[in-house]
Amino acid sequence: MSSIYLDNNATTPVFPEVMQCMTDAWATAFANPGSQHSYGREARRVLEDSRESIAEILCADASEVIFTSGGTESINMAIYGFTFGRTGTIAITAGEHPATLAACERARQNGWEIVTIPVDDQGRLVESRLPMLPWNDIKLVCVILAHNETGVIQNVSQLAKLCRENGAALLLDGVQAVGKMPVDFQSLGATALAFGAHKFHGPRGIGGLLLKRGVKLPPFLEGGHQENGRRAGTEPVPLIAGMAKALQLWAADSQNRLDRVRTLRDQLQQELIRRCSPVVVHGVNADRLMNTLSSAFPGIPGEAMLVSLHLAGVACSLGSTCASGSAQAAPSLLAMGIDSEVCKSSVRFSLGYQNSAEEIAEAANRIVAVVGRIRGC
Repeated sequence: MSSIYLDNNATTPVFPEVMQCMTDAWATAFANPGSQHSYGREARRVLEDSRESIAEILCADASEVIFTSGGTESINMAIYGFTFGRTGTIAITAGEHPATLAACERARQNGWEIVTIPVDDQGRLVESRLPMLPWNDIKLVCVILAHNETGVIQNVSQLAKLCRENGAALLLDGVQAVGKMPVDFQSLGATALAFGAHKFHGPRGIGGLLLKRGVKLPPFLEGGHQENGRRAGTEPVPLIAGMAKALQLWAADSQNRLDRVRTLRDQLQQELIRRCSPVVVHGVNADRLMNTLSSAFPGIPGEAMLVSLHLAGVACSLGSTCASGSAQAAPSLLAMGIDSEVCKSSVRFSLGYQNSAEEIAEAANRIVAVVGRIRGC
């Protein structure tokens, strides 16, 4: 029995074209891009070409792209930079990624206050409540643009306007968004946006932070002049080239991918609703990532469901991989007003472009069989 991979929000397989691009770069752009000899200049050329390509796809200026080791570092870098040496209030939504929560907690220990932005029963920002936040004190707002557990996509236009009017920085966690949906950094109105390559079929260990031109932050990592003094450490040019290639592949085929994966996700969703009732689909009435299906199977503990699905050859997750193994209800689901026992019966299926219609049909059969067996049907 072959396994079916439905955990693409955790990480994605690296596409062959990306592997080849990195192989070529290891051979021709292996040198330190800070070196002045011909080898270094070639590495610098690949580095800057990649930066410009990524910037163009994300509607940013090349000077706004800072390369990091991934989404976690990008988020930590931004929160550290926006909070270092001062105090104020940070506004966050319930259910932010642990990288954001931990970095904000560190700021709280250093004197910052934290307030929570409410969401509705679909996980969307409650826009009517946004003007009521304590804007006199808010200096930083952190919002996950596309949620890693539910796939719910936030409309941040009003929030960005309020941030501009009140002089607050807006940090968007775009780790699940970039390479899965159109991202226009300029139109979003954010001050900073974090992303990571391994969420869109690029390599692990590389990511980036888009930082609005003119905004200066103290460096999170010190000890070198790299990235215009904003992030010390020799840039891993082959990984950066691979990330750029992965994003180029997405941009060249984005509409086809969006349509195809959404069709597969909806196919799986409909089959589970039809054959596994009762089923609760989280965020079903919200704008969601085309690949994400967060479903609860009331009466079945999520851990039991997860183990049984793994034995049945369906790779999926309880939610954020950073919280895997926890019996706690996901804060993002609790914030939506979902009963804690329903939260604990939730499983996340996240599809990828590499999945076929046949695989999804087979996955549905296996999931239905597991649910029936556990429920004793």
